[in-house]
Amino acid sequence: MIDNHQKNLATFIHLSTFTRFLIPFGNFIGPLVLWVMNKDKSEFVDAHGKQAINFQMSILLYALIIGMVTIPFFIFNLISGFDFLDINTFDSIRISITKPSPLLYITGGLGFLAIIGFILELVFIVKAALSARDGQAFQYPLTIKFLK
Repeated sequence: MIDNHQKNLATFIHLSTFTRFLIPFGNFIGPLVLWVMNKDKSEFVDAHGKQAINFQMSILLYALIIGMVTIPFFIFNLISGFDFLDINTFDSIRISITKPSPLLYITGGLGFLAIIGFILELVFIVKAALSARDGQAFQYPLTIKFLK
């Protein structure tokens, strides 16, 4: 039987990932501290703690991969000359809009993918916290199981 204390701990483990907005790497520190302190007391809390930490580690890995793919496209675009918008206002007003590089589209697409991923991450964290509050198990999608 899962009591309210266990449900609350599991809920706070998921919600503690939002501490990253206050503390660098708070999305790892918060759940890790709560999980380590309470993993031996309840299998329910242990399972939710592992899920939260695995999800955050997976998100970090995915963000690093997207960053490693995006940065070279951005740098190549700068090297080839960014002439999408040319404004010269000192001698005379001249605005020149030329065709953007295809690399700009790739970089923008990957940036858009990162924003969508961030929004989905927030949604999944809230769904996991609500499932923990209700005493149900939750599996984050696309999570690599670092902790088993």
